[in-house]
Amino acid sequence: MAMEAHDIEALIREKFPEAKITITDLAGDGNHWAAEVIDESFRGMNRVQQQRAVYASLKGKMDGAHGELHALALTTKAPD
Repeated sequence: MAMEAHDIEALIREKFPEAKITITDLAGDGNHWAAEVIDESFRGMNRVQQQRAVYASLKGKMDGAHGELHALALTTKAPD
């Protein structure tokens, strides 16, 4: 079952309530998404640490062949 953009954003927003979050459907199929997450909590973290924090917020929705979220291209950064 595919996920909706608002569901992906809601999961991320639970952990990053003040973040600027942009979700884009890359293929128009509800299975291939891009997310840009800009949050102050990322300051001082390297990109891998930032992305691990966001993936953790997805609560296993990308885990394994039966995950609800098939593909997510992720961009993270602290605000300028």
